[in-house]
Amino acid sequence: MTAFSRNGNGRRSVATLICGALAAGGLAAAGAAALAPGAAYASSHREAPLISGTPQYDNTDVYAFVSPDHPDTTTIVANWIPFEEPAGGPNFFPFAEDAQYDLHIDNNGDAKEDLTFRYTFKTHTKNKKTFLYNTGAVDSLYDPDLNVTQTYDLELLKLKKGKVEHKTKIADDVPVAPSNVGKASMPNYKKLRDQAIYKLPNGAKTFAGQADDPFFLDLRVFDLLYGGDLSEVGNDTLKGYNVNSIALQVPSDMITEAKHQPIVGIWSTTQRENAQGYYTQVSRLGSPLVNEVVNPIKDKDKFNASQPKDDGQFLKNVTNPELPKLIEAIYKIKAPAEPRNDLVDVFLKGVKGLNQPPYVTPSEELRLNTSIKPSMHPKRLGVLDGDNAGFPNGRRLTDDVIDASLQVVEGELVGSKNDLGDAVDKNDKNFEKSFPYVALPTEGSRGSSAKNAAVRSQLGDALTGTDDNTALIASSAGAGAAGILLIGGGLMWWRGRRRAY
Repeated sequence: MTAFSRNGNGRRSVATLICGALAAGGLAAAGAAALAPGAAYASSHREAPLISGTPQYDNTDVYAFVSPDHPDTTTIVANWIPFEEPAGGPNFFPFAEDAQYDLHIDNNGDAKEDLTFRYTFKTHTKNKKTFLYNTGAVDSLYDPDLNVTQTYDLELLKLKKGKVEHKTKIADDVPVAPSNVGKASMPNYKKLRDQAIYKLPNGAKTFAGQADDPFFLDLRVFDLLYGGDLSEVGNDTLKGYNVNSIALQVPSDMITEAKHQPIVGIWSTTQRENAQGYYTQVSRLGSPLVNEVVNPIKDKDKFNASQPKDDGQFLKNVTNPELPKLIEAIYKIKAPAEPRNDLVDVFLKGVKGLNQPPYVTPSEELRLNTSIKPSMHPKRLGVLDGDNAGFPNGRRLTDDVIDASLQVVEGELVGSKNDLGDAVDKNDKNFEKSFPYVALPTEGSRGSSAKNAAVRSQLGDALTGTDDNTALIASSAGAGAAGILLIGGGLMWWRGRRRAY
């Protein structure tokens, strides 16, 4: 969320504008003092004080789009567990067993869910006497060497005025794609991913498992909006990190109220079970960035526990947003006049004539017009660049929501044309062409290097029992895990020699 020029689209460069403003006015000392950054978070990565300590329940992003290869269906992708370090074993990253992971649909614009798809998970361990996630190379989701596995149940709840009227289990004990331990453990992870795609009735599909984090941005925004002088831009902070994804593809007419009303509102929540056996909502996410840069700290936990029907309590955060004032304080770009009714129309109601349902109740939902066909050549700025199949009409994986949102917040729709952005325009990995569309997760082991080769050479000498073992052990005793394995190899050789005598 800073100023940067757009490449090759003919729009004016705001980097030049900002540099000029900096030279003319400099940074206001009082403004800089008021901008002490908090903890790093992204679209909804560690965005509120309470949820930042419980990542299994932390919903990071929601995507909703008309499926590009099946345009009569809608795909919803919701992600949890931010900043998954691929090598973070031995337990890696399971879904929580004491949680309900929900995808909500409001198909009449009244800010109350009419349908809820609920995912609940169970963990299964084959051998509890080992510390290993897998005990050998894993060839399938049913491989006996995959020691720790998860399955899930999927329920469809039908509601009226927010009250559950009917509940149906539509999938039972579906396998979850595991965390990608590494090339040796899971030599064909794509095969495991494909096995985790489960077909539901009516041509619907479901998937749960690890994926590359599809959100792309430069998180150094929290260092006084990229260092206060644009010295920190253009780095995809989430590159190499994974998330846990839930993806659901359903016929669009299954989630819409009627053919004449094709617009749906979508959001996700997480409910956590307490000691008394009751579930309490601890995370909520619809449109990106709302609980990150719109809500102040005092409202963040409250928002995560709230319902769209009660979003009137947060209205001032939208009509009088903080972010434009921060940009003005640091970069001297004048904030648009308040109240910001343009933001209410776009982010709480939907764009009129595009994805705003009739008789809409303003609320924070990701609104999608399911009758808009997918674009053959999607544009990353979506509606701002004339591509009505993109954000804020739903959200595709390729949509650059940081740039689009910032430009709107800075007044793009009220005459303040700008090219604000973070210079990260696409994900570091290509997305898949078919369901579940998210990119494969980064593996825990990432190939060889010259250093790896040297260690393997020493380890190979130890395991083959050469007379140089004693020297190798002495020189490698402090080399961490590789040193421990080396010592073990030497001891096996020494015991073998004793038995020989």
